[in-house]
Amino acid sequence: MTRAGILGAAGFTGGELIRLLLNHPEVEIVFANSESNAGNPVSDVHEGLVGDTDLRFTDTMPFDQVDVVFLCFGHGKSEAFLKEHAIPEQVRIIDLAQDFRLASPSHDFVYGLPELNKERIAKARHIANPGCFATCIQLGLLPAARMGILQDDIAVNAITGSTGAGQKPTATTHFSWRSSNMSIYKPFQHQHVPEIRQSLLQEQGSLEASIDFIPYRGDFTRGIFATEVVKTDADINDIVAAYKAYYADAPFTHYVERPIDLKQVVNTNKALVHCEKYGNKLLVTSCIDNLLKGAVGQAVQNMNIMFGIDETAGLRLKPSAF
Repeated sequence: MTRAGILGAAGFTGGELIRLLLNHPEVEIVFANSESNAGNPVSDVHEGLVGDTDLRFTDTMPFDQVDVVFLCFGHGKSEAFLKEHAIPEQVRIIDLAQDFRLASPSHDFVYGLPELNKERIAKARHIANPGCFATCIQLGLLPAARMGILQDDIAVNAITGSTGAGQKPTATTHFSWRSSNMSIYKPFQHQHVPEIRQSLLQEQGSLEASIDFIPYRGDFTRGIFATEVVKTDADINDIVAAYKAYYADAPFTHYVERPIDLKQVVNTNKALVHCEKYGNKLLVTSCIDNLLKGAVGQAVQNMNIMFGIDETAGLRLKPSAF
């Protein structure tokens, strides 16, 4: 049995992670840390877990009692936390923030996209879980990168649900603003672009093209739907064959012959990808659940790979509480 600890357990990702691990056949949750909720039942915050667990939040962090720790902090907090706290060397770490996603001599975190780095993940002690937008967009583009056809600027548009902004309410996440509304944010400068470029470069070997990414806020709760437009003279049949081959052994990422939609992936760890060709323009559509394949579902998938557990364990999912 793999023993897990969760830090930052009171947020959306913490709640989804607890839900997954409670139903994982080979994992025991040792602690769910939240200083502001210490002593309170987990189901008081994550109400969808009522009747599923008597686990309580704790302000302690017994790292000597666990095999893996999940860091469900906001961006920037993980690096600071690890500088201030000693986690035993044998304890694996899976960080869901962006702090260690870009390769650097200053850390040993492996970028945790299984479709790209499965062999490295299996040997890693520390995993940087990919961003939600980054996961969806990369899965739409990585087979094209392997083909070497990303030679011109790439136009990317993607829309995300409100849970992507975290649990703390803000001016652009509360219901009365988000409902029946839509807007863009961080055009051309979203923080996930560098990790997308890093992965495409890893697969293609060189990448001079610009990634012109426009993110949208959607009026739904969860999920990401992305379109990626690539200029190429490659034949659509060759492209489809390459996409199918790339994901042939991926248990959760599937090339789909027909146009895809968001409801096919919400509340699952699936990623769906579809390609169409219009003249010299390749249109790729991809979609995921931002909290699952875009966050904790992928984190559990990475944990399974790290510990030699069936990659799909705990991820044949029931509908979420929200």
